[in-house]
Amino acid sequence: MTPTVATGGATSENTGERLRIAGALFAVYVIWGSTYYAMHVALAFLPPFLMAGSRFIAAGVLLLAMLRWRGAPLPTVKQWAAAGVVGVLLLVCGNGFVAMAQRSVDTGVAATVVATMPLWTAAIGAFWGDKPTARELVGLAAGFAGVAVLQHGGSLAFHRLDSLVLLLAPITWAFGSHLSRRLPVPPGPMASAAQMIVGGVVMILIAALRGDRPIGPPTFSSVAALLYLVFFGSIIAFSAYGYLLRTTRPAIATSYAYVNPLVALALGALLAGEPFTGTKLVACLLTIAGVLVVSAPRLRPRT
Repeated sequence: MTPTVATGGATSENTGERLRIAGALFAVYVIWGSTYYAMHVALAFLPPFLMAGSRFIAAGVLLLAMLRWRGAPLPTVKQWAAAGVVGVLLLVCGNGFVAMAQRSVDTGVAATVVATMPLWTAAIGAFWGDKPTARELVGLAAGFAGVAVLQHGGSLAFHRLDSLVLLLAPITWAFGSHLSRRLPVPPGPMASAAQMIVGGVVMILIAALRGDRPIGPPTFSSVAALLYLVFFGSIIAFSAYGYLLRTTRPAIATSYAYVNPLVALALGALLAGEPFTGTKLVACLLTIAGVLVVSAPRLRPRT
């Protein structure tokens, strides 16, 4: 009877882990897809680094306070340093560059360009010995093809600064994602809190050096968008992403980048009046095909 009980317990635990992974994927797929529109609204009140820095400092401090209340220890100096490196790559460069780009690039276009991130993750992973499977390569190729279609349709202009930094954003995010699995970052959600605090402080410093100031008086929509970014985009979705990095293959953790464009494109067209073109739709459908190929058969914990 003992083996039967053990097997049942293992099955129950595995089912719970699958449900947690599914919930985390839903958070990064849908919530992060909606943050592109929220950033678009918040940028009408605050410039990119001032907006993003305020968002991440608030979210990081709130998450750290909650974790401390639950008894989690503060990160060590070494852990703060490691979290800072990852936070700069993920947030200052990754998210900050996207915020810069959204001053002139449509939300759906920005999200679709970020879809190249899993391709860079696979390339960097291969350098470190974590080679992607044949199925993952097919999915990654489909996602990259979506971005190629977008560029062919003229939605990107590579000579503009905003478009150039947008292209760099997924590369720095991919590199930071790999480093987070190798550096001594704090355990669990405390890693997300430390990364957001350090990354947010760096962005505020950049904003101060640039002389950034509020663009205009705060409106209800801009404040609501900023609060949404703090609680949903940062505390919930960013923590979910950290969980996925710890429990799944990199291709699964980063597969959100294939779904975000469709969410961002729909919200941009419905709420921001952005043009919904056939080229953008084809690009998004290609990215959706990529995520289905990559993640559908591999929704399981990393062993």
